[in-house]
Amino acid sequence: KLTHLHLYAQAIDDDRGVTLVATSTTSKDFRGQKLRPTVAGATAFGAAFGAKAKAAGLTTVVFDRAGRRYHGAVKAFADAARAAGLLF
Repeated sequence: KLTHLHLYAQAIDDDRGVTLVATSTTSKDFRGQKLRPTVAGATAFGAAFGAKAKAAGLTTVVFDRAGRRYHGAVKAFADAARAAGLLF
């Protein structure tokens, strides 16, 4: 049984307390793709998030894993976001 069915990502300006970019696999952009929290799903999601962040003018971000180990889907998301042009 999968307990985590969706992926979520956001870029926040901590100084101002403002969310700059946010998306998830539940958003209408991803509904037809049926992305799951697997390595393949996280890779596609990370590339899309990186492109969306770049379009919003972001180039450098801090990657907060929220306590999760840096492997599998977390690593795949980060690698895809970096490939899309984000620096962290």
